[in-house]
Amino acid sequence: MMVAAAPAVAQHSVLWGRDGDRYDPAGRLPDFSYAGYHRGEKPLPEPAKPQVSVRDFGAVGDGKTDDTAAFQKAFDQAGGKVIAVPPGRYIITDFIYMRQRGTVLIGDDPAQCVLYFPRTLEDVKPNPGQTTSGRPTSNYSWSGGFVRIRGRFDSATPARITADAPRGSTTLQVDKPHALQVGDELRLQQSDTPDNSLAEHLYANDPSKLHNVNGHTRPTWIVRITAINADAKTVTIDRPLLCDARPQWNPVLRSAASSAEEIGIENLTFEFPVTDYEGHFTELGRNAIAFDSTRHCWARRIIIRHADSGIFINGYNNTLTDITLTSDRRMDRTNTTGHHGIQIGGADNLVAGFNFETHFIHDLTVASAACGNVFMNGNALDLSLDHHRRAPFANLFTHIDAGLGRDLFRSGGGAALGRHSAAWTTLWNITTDRPQTWPDGWGPDLMNLVAVTTDQPPIKSTDGRWFEPIAPAAIQPVNLYDAQLKRRLTR
Repeated sequence: MMVAAAPAVAQHSVLWGRDGDRYDPAGRLPDFSYAGYHRGEKPLPEPAKPQVSVRDFGAVGDGKTDDTAAFQKAFDQAGGKVIAVPPGRYIITDFIYMRQRGTVLIGDDPAQCVLYFPRTLEDVKPNPGQTTSGRPTSNYSWSGGFVRIRGRFDSATPARITADAPRGSTTLQVDKPHALQVGDELRLQQSDTPDNSLAEHLYANDPSKLHNVNGHTRPTWIVRITAINADAKTVTIDRPLLCDARPQWNPVLRSAASSAEEIGIENLTFEFPVTDYEGHFTELGRNAIAFDSTRHCWARRIIIRHADSGIFINGYNNTLTDITLTSDRRMDRTNTTGHHGIQIGGADNLVAGFNFETHFIHDLTVASAACGNVFMNGNALDLSLDHHRRAPFANLFTHIDAGLGRDLFRSGGGAALGRHSAAWTTLWNITTDRPQTWPDGWGPDLMNLVAVTTDQPPIKSTDGRWFEPIAPAAIQPVNLYDAQLKRRLTR
């Protein structure tokens, strides 16, 4: 007679408590609840009834006819509408661009609606480059996609921050409070000094070598104005600062609006030819989707097959959900079939419900001061949480089955660009087959590892390492993002 194992007794992190009662806005645990479409305050739109079809613009979907021009015609002439992709196999041989607000490309079912890309991006538009060590490669090795959602942000600066504001603060002194209004959503952007003082701060003064960064660190995230005191020249924002704001870093407030918003891709398979994977930096651009300077956009129920790289995002408050990456390519010597699975730049993006049925060199990537991004509710064969140097900070990975656990901290990036991760990175409820240890040298000590599979003793240093070895099956809340969002929206 088999007896079911008793459920694990719920345990709570000292950093959060039961319902956020231990949370400190100025403490080491960031508030990640602002990630995702409309900052988690609205659900993704329900799939709408298509208004037109790509076949109205000449697409055939027979697996033989080149349908590139028909898709682009649909985007150009029916931009802003919901565009259907009926069942079929559609050949795409060039970039196709989605630019207009409200455009949604939607298939009936990913299993029946396939976009097939027989060429590489390098074939379409050569873009040679080189690595930081001088190795020749293609810039598509780490960027670009056949389907490109492209926007732009306004560079006008209505206000500048004029006094120091510490991390965790919600009050900013500004030069032009009259140029702002309550409810404004703004990009808070800072730019580093030639001596990399901002990067030093993001690394909690433990960056390792930085001399190739050259003052190019520019952390940016979105804030909302909740109050203005014109006499005091101060504004109140709705979220704690993710890092210090200091006049030496030229902190500015700019509109958060993008020309590319409310654009979605749903219920489609992106497929590439099955070719042998030759290894790192040999990729020629079998890449599916790129979001460039976008906000409040999404991809939902997407399958990507046999790709060099899956999805690149550079923007704010975008959501990827129910994304599956799979491949029949022959692996390289490191047992991988591509370069980047999902790469995130910018801030407050959400990747939820991902499934890696193949292994990339870098399954999930954050880089270049990416912050406030959340990866959750995912599964993988042997997940790599690639932190690609250049100070990615304050990102969350929560409720993830990472598989084998051999490559959890496997990361890339060039020489002398700082440690892989910067400060306040948080892993919460990460299950692996192999026990994990603290990743020495991967980032500064000011990171949070909570409920990661391990056989190591706890380390709880207020200003140093935080390694809280709660069993993943016992941790409550299971998903830190969900708990933080619920707390914020119900207070």
